[in-house]
Amino acid sequence: MARKKKSDQFEDTKRRLDACARWRDEMGYDSLWRRMTDLYRGRHWPRGASGEDMITVNLAFSTINVIAPSVSVNHPKIVVTPNSQENQDRSAFVEAVVNHLWRHHDFRKPFRRAVKDFLIFGHSWTKVGWKFLEQERALGEGERDEMLEEALMEADAFAAEDPILAGGLPTDDEMAANIPQTALMVVEDQPFVERISPFDIFVDPEATCIEDAKWIAQRIVRPLEEARADKRYKASVRKDLSADSLLYPMYAVSSRQQQEEYLDTEERCVVYEYYDILENTMSVLPQSGDQFLIDPISMPYAYGQPFVMMRNYDIPDYFYPMGDLEALESLQQELDKTRSQMMNARKRYARKYLYHERSFGPEGREALESDQDGRLVPVVDENKPLGETVVPMPQTPLSPEIYNMSEIVEADINTVSGVSEYARGQMPEIRRTATEASIIADAGNARAADKLATVELAIAQIGRRVIQLMQQFMTGEQMAQVADKSGSLFVPYARDDIVGEYDFSVEAGSTQPINDTIRKQQAVSLLNAMAPLVGTVIDPAALAKHVLSNGFGIKDPDKFMMQQQPQQPVGPEGAAPGAGPGAGQMPPGMPMGMGQPEGAFSPTGGVPPELLAQIQGQMDVDLPFS
Repeated sequence: MARKKKSDQFEDTKRRLDACARWRDEMGYDSLWRRMTDLYRGRHWPRGASGEDMITVNLAFSTINVIAPSVSVNHPKIVVTPNSQENQDRSAFVEAVVNHLWRHHDFRKPFRRAVKDFLIFGHSWTKVGWKFLEQERALGEGERDEMLEEALMEADAFAAEDPILAGGLPTDDEMAANIPQTALMVVEDQPFVERISPFDIFVDPEATCIEDAKWIAQRIVRPLEEARADKRYKASVRKDLSADSLLYPMYAVSSRQQQEEYLDTEERCVVYEYYDILENTMSVLPQSGDQFLIDPISMPYAYGQPFVMMRNYDIPDYFYPMGDLEALESLQQELDKTRSQMMNARKRYARKYLYHERSFGPEGREALESDQDGRLVPVVDENKPLGETVVPMPQTPLSPEIYNMSEIVEADINTVSGVSEYARGQMPEIRRTATEASIIADAGNARAADKLATVELAIAQIGRRVIQLMQQFMTGEQMAQVADKSGSLFVPYARDDIVGEYDFSVEAGSTQPINDTIRKQQAVSLLNAMAPLVGTVIDPAALAKHVLSNGFGIKDPDKFMMQQQPQQPVGPEGAAPGAGPGAGQMPPGMPMGMGQPEGAFSPTGGVPPELLAQIQGQMDVDLPFS
């Protein structure tokens, strides 16, 4: 099969991008995402709307910000396992490296923004790649002197080895003149993780998921002069780049004129990074132009296209899933309208009074309208009784159904979103038993668990790609923070230390917030569950340390541990001195071998009674031992 000409490749690529833009517009995706953005921000009413008060009760915002921290708030604990025996010894160090890189480069920040996209729009995009940036800087006099001295020493050494050829060497002045004034300095040479706006990703319209997409592209808006100066682009094409008239969907303006007023300080152009998955190539093309800025080349990354997608609520046979706000849109509008009706009704039917205008002079009317308590109101007309001078105006009260409707809509929002009033920090009107509240919480947690699994899978994908990038591009030596029992230390490593194939996962729940109350409850539950086994198959001291450190956050639990008491000597008849009748006997029904010998650890592992009392007091739970 004959290879396509560059011009034909360009036209094919441009046609695919244009077709994707039309498809997104016809399907209404861009308008949907803009509405979801407005819904989250509290812009629920049409722009320019005026008249009666328009109340916004932004439960859409509340819903997203209840769910988001429950799935991604902490740095994840990425777990690395080898997929072959030869990588067994390196897997623990690779795990330390990938977790260090995640914390050191603060990948959590762009990833949390992607999680917001995932919840609001139904999907999110994260780009993982390698950034190499050099900048030109002026050399100081000392640096230029060192370079000249080094050049002179090399010339002298050459002259000593071959005096005949040394006659063709430049003079000292010529060498000094040839010393450069500037040098290139590496500014960045590291992996990056960044969130990409859903508006800026274009995907094969025939795809139903990213795995069966034939191509994917990223739209990039750049300052025109910056793009023209980018030496990665072909000089013959970048010099002809022109400014694009943008109506960029992320700018909250209502017209092209308003947008141009905001952006008239600097001209911009639009370029596309196009990744052909079938051909395994990458290219860059301008929105306005007829040639590639970068001709199709092999994918720069070993893993192919650089994007990681998170999908929320999948819709069969559709590429774009639903977000958490799409199903709430109509309910949120209904809630806003209901609350606005209530507000306007209260204002419209506020207490009003009828009075005879001739009964009051200016001073009387001013006093009548005053909010001063105990103010005297002078009445001019003495011919009418005071009871007939001012009378309440008849009113039509607001129907109680309006108030009930607000509660119904709020309940519907909680049902559809899966976020209970407890999760929102509200106390429900209907008092529920602890069992009922637990059932409601479990239902919400089950839905959150599905989202959490998606988030953890995306983190694992990113972690895998970061290590692959280090294996592909890393040069020289770097440092990684490694933790052990004695603390943490920085260990140097090279590319050879992280080679190999590995499987990546995320420790369950490591991205979720730590709830101190739940953590303490779990610690006490562990104590209750393990109590029958303490002193037999469970090491009491180890259990006590675990509970103190992981359950109650005590950093140095060893200081609370007591030394094991020495065993008392056994009497001639096998009984401890002073043992009375029945001492050391097994409780009825206890299996053989379950009794504790004399001198064994107590069930608490030597934890001081005052500390146990403190733990019990914090939890308000009876411990199984004292």
